[in-house]
Amino acid sequence: MSAKAISEQTGKEFLYKYICTTAAMQNRFCCATVTADTDWDRLTQDHPWLLTERLVVKPDQLIKRRGKLGLVAVDLNLEGVQEWLKSNLMTEITVGLLKSLCFYLLGVTVICHSSLSIINLVDLTCPCFWEFYVCVYTSREGSHVLFHHEGGVDVGDVDTKAQRLLVGIDEKLTEDMVTQQLLVHVTDEKKEVLASFIVGLFNLYEDLYFTYLEINPLVVTKEGVYILDMAAKIDATADYICKPKWGDVVFPPPFGREAYPEEAYIADLDAKSGASLKLTLLNPRGRIWTMVAGGGASVVYSDTICDLGGVDELANYGEYSGAPSEQQTYDYAKTILSLMTNEKHPDGKVLIIGGSIANFTNVAATFKGIVRAIKDYQGPLKEHEVTIFVRRGGPNYQEGLRVMGEVGKTTGIPIHVFGTETHMTAIVGMALGHRPIPNQPPVAAHTANFLLNTSASAATPARTRNTSFCEHKLSTIEFKSNVCLSTPLAKATTLFSRQTKAIVWGMQTRAVQGMMDFDYVCSREEPSVVAMIYPFTGDHKQKFYWGHKEILLPVYKNMADAMKKHPDVDVLINFASLRSAFDSTMETMQYPQIHTIAIIAEGIPEALTRKLIKTSDEKGVTIIGPATVGGIKPGCFKIGNTGGMLDNILASKLYRPGSVAYVSRSGGMSNELNNIISHTTDGVFEGVAIGGDRFPGSTFMEHVLRYQDTPGVKMIVVLGEIGGTEEYNICQGIADGRITKPVVCWCIGTCATMFSSEVQFGHAGACANQASETAVAKNQALREAGAFVPNSFDELGDVIKFVYDDLVAKGIIVPAQEVPPPTVPMDYSWARELGLIRKPASFMTSICDERGQELIYAGMPITEVFKEEMGLGGVLGLLWFQRRLPRYACHFIEMCLMVTADHGPAVSGAHNTIVCARAGKDLVSSLTSGLLTIGDRFGGALDAAAKQFSKAFDSGLLPMEFVNKMKKDGVLIMGIGHRVKSINNPDMRVQILKDFVKQHFPSTQLLDYALEVEKITTSKKPNLILNVDGFIGVAFVDLLRTCGGFTRDEADEFVEIGTLNGIFVLGRSIGFIGHYLDQKRLKQGLYRHPWDDISYVLPEHMSM
Repeated sequence: MSAKAISEQTGKEFLYKYICTTAAMQNRFCCATVTADTDWDRLTQDHPWLLTERLVVKPDQLIKRRGKLGLVAVDLNLEGVQEWLKSNLMTEITVGLLKSLCFYLLGVTVICHSSLSIINLVDLTCPCFWEFYVCVYTSREGSHVLFHHEGGVDVGDVDTKAQRLLVGIDEKLTEDMVTQQLLVHVTDEKKEVLASFIVGLFNLYEDLYFTYLEINPLVVTKEGVYILDMAAKIDATADYICKPKWGDVVFPPPFGREAYPEEAYIADLDAKSGASLKLTLLNPRGRIWTMVAGGGASVVYSDTICDLGGVDELANYGEYSGAPSEQQTYDYAKTILSLMTNEKHPDGKVLIIGGSIANFTNVAATFKGIVRAIKDYQGPLKEHEVTIFVRRGGPNYQEGLRVMGEVGKTTGIPIHVFGTETHMTAIVGMALGHRPIPNQPPVAAHTANFLLNTSASAATPARTRNTSFCEHKLSTIEFKSNVCLSTPLAKATTLFSRQTKAIVWGMQTRAVQGMMDFDYVCSREEPSVVAMIYPFTGDHKQKFYWGHKEILLPVYKNMADAMKKHPDVDVLINFASLRSAFDSTMETMQYPQIHTIAIIAEGIPEALTRKLIKTSDEKGVTIIGPATVGGIKPGCFKIGNTGGMLDNILASKLYRPGSVAYVSRSGGMSNELNNIISHTTDGVFEGVAIGGDRFPGSTFMEHVLRYQDTPGVKMIVVLGEIGGTEEYNICQGIADGRITKPVVCWCIGTCATMFSSEVQFGHAGACANQASETAVAKNQALREAGAFVPNSFDELGDVIKFVYDDLVAKGIIVPAQEVPPPTVPMDYSWARELGLIRKPASFMTSICDERGQELIYAGMPITEVFKEEMGLGGVLGLLWFQRRLPRYACHFIEMCLMVTADHGPAVSGAHNTIVCARAGKDLVSSLTSGLLTIGDRFGGALDAAAKQFSKAFDSGLLPMEFVNKMKKDGVLIMGIGHRVKSINNPDMRVQILKDFVKQHFPSTQLLDYALEVEKITTSKKPNLILNVDGFIGVAFVDLLRTCGGFTRDEADEFVEIGTLNGIFVLGRSIGFIGHYLDQKRLKQGLYRHPWDDISYVLPEHMSM
């Protein structure tokens, strides 16, 4: 939702902080919040004025007309406030049909309402006291300012009485405009103050992205301006712009509905996700629960439940959409399952997992999350006698339905599963007992049945149907020199043809490939996408498939180059994020060749969208979106992911044109319309989803008029929804005779009038601010105007079929002969996803898996690694040994890393690293230079020592026999000897490790054997000690053999494959990096070895 109501306290804080006006603002920040848990001593310390001033107390719970309801107490001291609260705080009150606890109140030091005395300031009889009404609200055309010279609780119907002023988009409000058009009934002495205040208020309204702001009364005295009651809404999508000024805004729930922690949890998930996750609890004790995919579909399911008499038992409203991950879907599903199993219902409960036909969401992937949640809650679900009904379509939906059916069989939970062969809302009637449950629902054809090409030919298939009426090339809009660019230009009637060429903004390779596959199956001669724009990389080529053939598509860094090199492009599909979609769209409209722009992003602030609309109207550009999947013209062109995967494209006959054009708000529901129309008529001619925002770039009426003027369109379908008044323009068009083709129309959201509290549905624009904006009112008006309006969404397909059959009977529509559709090869990745093919993997790994929601080390989630405090040694055990090692083993590994981290700058590895660093090389190069010196002579003796000592020990050689054998063979004993340390100058690193190993290891047989060897070698020469490499090598063998985690063969294998040298490499890397950083920090120059440290000799034959 974009426009969200804020508390009066928040609104006043914004106003007092940021308003810029010459009018003297009074009663700034004199407010304190009181709840049932308030500590009054602490409150009076924080707000000492409570002890001295006269007070007003009122609830701050988005309640309208508080004064008339007796919910405002005035002229009280603190004791009076406390007495008033005793009888009102946490008591149930009724406002209209709504009941709620009065639990959140606002105390303010202010002057009081109309007929009451002015506390601490002036008596009511004083002539210098005036109450006014002022309101600012947003519309598509601009911002409306309402002003009435009589404010207060008895202001009445301000819509009919107030003076109005429309400030256009990008226009400024001046004091002269206010004085001349709004203050006509105000005395001269107050005009200057009011004009300044209203201009400041309007500027504040626009700067802080308000969508509604009402002050009643606004009181003016000789001391200045007082803000008494205030109501406001802000555009929540502008948070990324206004965060520095807004701070962390808390949006209170509508009056009549509690705020539940589960709602806050889902809202937090939604904020952290690129997907959309919504949850509103209506009746936690209800027996009917929903888990619906899609903003439009969620409304349709709620409508159907209410139509069938389930309104009192409907527990929740919510939706998940936008391709949430498996983990996100799991979190969403488990929240709903937890709520619905809190309390038993005598009739059991039903869960409706529904949705329209998805455009791009992988249904199987999201269902995996739901299946996980069902398995986790299978006990409570069976205990609460829950029956589940599932209906879904879209990419890979067959697999999703299969796993959903399987979990029903394995858990014993009744789960009834249906696909696109079943009407979207049919499962509601089944769940509520209004229609029978089929024993064996029809099985839809598998995706593979549509996509695998059995033809040996790779050529573009021939056309399959007459598409002559969309063959013509669009006429280019000409900008004549004598026409001012600010003059609005006529928009094109035909947006897309078989020659349409488009540029895609954003690296959306999947969407582009989908468009090309659609082009191919429609028998287009060439792809519709000619280039992509992606400003985050340099110009390059991107590979795609055109049928069987690979082609290269240019990708440009900036738009100017793309437009210059592709002058025949007339459509831009904008996949930019919500933060950059505005700028990229404005830039696009600077190029006259573009006549259509689709904006996919959801969450663009309304103020920015209205600027886009104004510019597009001036330049004759049609905008589809924002917050849309796009549109489709069968046989010609499709936008991005519209229409879903090719199986749905073919099943809905979108590869060739029909006779029915439609327009909807919802992208998911547009795909459902494709399905309904294909089953009841000869198919879709064109379909557009204008988007779910309050102010879409193009309107229902614009597209309906296009369809009216398009010969190939014989009938029109409109899927409207609650909120806004656009549908009334269609009524007017029918009444005026401008629209003569039959119009079938249904507005979703009829359930809203049945709810006891306000519910914000999935789309930002799906909220009625007045009776005329309700779906019920609009459906009635459309019916009276002459449109064909069903009684419910369930009957929409029947009405469409009735109208179509009538047109066929009259000869207006002559159905064309159906021809089998052409085929297109399936992408390898999708075929593998469907399990149709298999291929040997290029790599195998068994230590780490990053594909899921959480990183996994050797089967252990990363959260568990930290929870168990496994440390670096534990992680090394998981990744190197695929085991969870004992704690002493993990500590020993960490000790080894510590003692091998560095041994000074003189050793070869550190020396190389230093020389490289001083030569100006980077960190990786310098580190590599040092690591390359590691081998048998330097640091690489761990593996060799472990192997030599193990072999001797396992062969039964006595230590003396081992030493003698190695001497006889002329082989050095690895791990024995040190350049500096000796039996008389022991290496403390070895001593530290020895003490730990002796204390904690279960057995040290090989270490004891090595120490016996050391006694023999040091007796010959004192520096032939067991060095740190040798000690770690033999101790590690003891660890692997005796810790209980490995078999003998596994322990020996780890030694053989070089595992132990890895300890030295990893540890010494720490020191090498330290030397690199040290040299850089000391700013050491290029190293040159001194001459006096080099012995220069001549070749031997010359020296003689």
